[in-house]
Amino acid sequence: MNIFITGVAGFIGFNFALNQLKIHNTKNFRIYAIDNFDNYYSTKIKKIRVNQLKSYKNFIFKNIDIKNKKKLILFLKSKKIDKVYHFAAQAGVRYSAINPKKYIDVNIKGFINVMDATIKLKPKIIFYASSSSIYGDSKNFPLSETNELNPKNIYAFSKKLNEKYADQLAKFSKTFFIGLRFFTVYGEFGRPDMYIGKLIGKINKKKVFEINNRGNHSRDFTYIGDVCKILDKLSKIKLKSRHTILNICSNNPVNILKISDRILKDYGHTKIKYIKLNSLDVLKTHGDNKKVKKLIGKFKFTNINDGLNKTIHWFKESKFAKYY
Repeated sequence: MNIFITGVAGFIGFNFALNQLKIHNTKNFRIYAIDNFDNYYSTKIKKIRVNQLKSYKNFIFKNIDIKNKKKLILFLKSKKIDKVYHFAAQAGVRYSAINPKKYIDVNIKGFINVMDATIKLKPKIIFYASSSSIYGDSKNFPLSETNELNPKNIYAFSKKLNEKYADQLAKFSKTFFIGLRFFTVYGEFGRPDMYIGKLIGKINKKKVFEINNRGNHSRDFTYIGDVCKILDKLSKIKLKSRHTILNICSNNPVNILKISDRILKDYGHTKIKYIKLNSLDVLKTHGDNKKVKKLIGKFKFTNINDGLNKTIHWFKESKFAKYY
């Protein structure tokens, strides 16, 4: 079996690739993967991730930008790809106000490039990353996949367009599509631009950490280990619908102050500054995970305390934490 992963130097792409290489460490399994080491956050971290994956002989990597459709097609030419996992994207809600064009070029045009290049290979299934940001602000929780979508920024809007484009492709293709609405994924080797990574970074550098909206936010934190297990299970099930949208979430929102208090207690201390609400942020995310659990069967999500234990332990013990 051959799988193709975009954004393999990213948090989710890297962890999923590592998970699959450990499970399928055989001659009959290959991962073809790409990334462009975009400098939105530390390229050092991204290169360390990829170098770790390169220790596996059945991991084949190429530095390719998804905006370059010709290079994508050339890399995939003559390859038999069974499954596609499209994780490459320009991340960051707040950065979307600074550089909106990048989200159009990468998340919309780049998405179309990847879909067009891979659909020709007739893979059995294409997974692609969407986001909980697509829901916008809501008062009806937990959010189900049928809820109204109200994206508040270009990042969320780009994810909504991705889902619409995949929906059209599914109507004229024998390939199955699964859109993954990820809810605040955290864990080992997490993104340094997200809440936990930011706080760890400020502690390491002994700098002030700013907490938005005085900490009056709740997030449906979802452990990366659970994400990898769910993706593996989804790859093995028989789908009925050509295009399926799924919330990937723990269904357990937690106030961010609880997270910061725990990290400050168990990892290290730094000064905290409370700042006003950022208009691009949503106040709460809380997803309904009934649909994904119905598809994959009985599944126990990692408790937030256990997930934080693993995350904090990794940052304490890892030689790479210094790059945050």
